[in-house]
Amino acid sequence: MLDWSRRAACSDLDPELFFPISLQGPGQSQVERAKTICHTCPVREPCLDYAISSGQTHGVWGGLDPEQRRALIPRAAPRPESVRARPLTGGR
Repeated sequence: MLDWSRRAACSDLDPELFFPISLQGPGQSQVERAKTICHTCPVREPCLDYAISSGQTHGVWGGLDPEQRRALIPRAAPRPESVRARPLTGGR
């Protein structure tokens, strides 16, 4: 299933590094450290694919934080605006 994960650069590291409490303040430096590790990872692409396909909303996956992953997900096409119906005439 996740055979690629055994070859991940993060496999022997503390998972908390990749799941900071916040993306602000001290958490930001944690995110940057995690991304640095991801950029050298041999399975970065399948990791990112997994995160997107499984809807991971937290953590650094494939070198991207949640906001960066959201930007990669195609949004549904906008619904066309409704057209107001004209009032019926002729006593109906």
